[in-house]
Amino acid sequence: MRLKISIDGKTYEAEVKVLEDDAIPRQIQKIRMLKVGEQGLVVEFGTEIDPAVNAQVHRLAKILTDEVPEKILEVVPTYRSLMVYFDPLVIGRENLQENIARYLTSLETVAAASDTTRIITIPVSYGGEFGPDLEFVARHNSVTEDEVIAIHTSTPYLVYMIGFTPGFPYLGGMSERIATPRLKTPRVKIPAGSVGIAGKQTGIYPIESPGGWQLIGRTPLMVFNPSAKSPFLFAAGDYLQFAAIKAEEYGALKEQVASGNYAPVVRNVSRAGA
Repeated sequence: MRLKISIDGKTYEAEVKVLEDDAIPRQIQKIRMLKVGEQGLVVEFGTEIDPAVNAQVHRLAKILTDEVPEKILEVVPTYRSLMVYFDPLVIGRENLQENIARYLTSLETVAAASDTTRIITIPVSYGGEFGPDLEFVARHNSVTEDEVIAIHTSTPYLVYMIGFTPGFPYLGGMSERIATPRLKTPRVKIPAGSVGIAGKQTGIYPIESPGGWQLIGRTPLMVFNPSAKSPFLFAAGDYLQFAAIKAEEYGALKEQVASGNYAPVVRNVSRAGA
């Protein structure tokens, strides 16, 4: 495959090997680099939300943090691009762009079937006081509440990016069968751990905050814990698997989490099999 990389109006091309059994979407075949201030560089991999594009974003993020950690201040992955903050006193922008271009054009397996990722189980008590909008979501989609729960827990969801509030996951892969518009009037206060649906997306509110998503349940897990060594329960590139629990189980798990005696269920799997 010919990979095109655009830097400041100049286009570079190079051959990139890919796995024969993996189709590479056309939108990741042209990559752009954009200046952002004095210390920023955005690497754009495409124009659409796509798991293959997002995998490329995370692959480059890992390469940069592994290969040149002393030159990179931070990398911030999004749906289809990577924001790279660098130290201009250590590496110049042009040098960094050349390094990134080299990393991109030397990737041996763009498909990366050997990549591994985590699937983190998120227990959720659906409906009732924890999910006041479950009935509306069911009625809007002409299904039962149990069917909404079954659909919502039927597949792992890719964490494309983290944003909005600390630890808020933007997830992909929700079935359109339970897609529901946002609330016309957002709530002023939503409890931490609330699981919601907005359009074709689902997510978790990590802290108490305002919001307009339809609330269908709540998890007893602490998605964001600022006092912990690792404040975030998951990261961009992980997958989340929701699992239904009963209301009485919620309280017991909440106590275990608060006392530090609960360990989340995490599976390491190949990205291709997630």
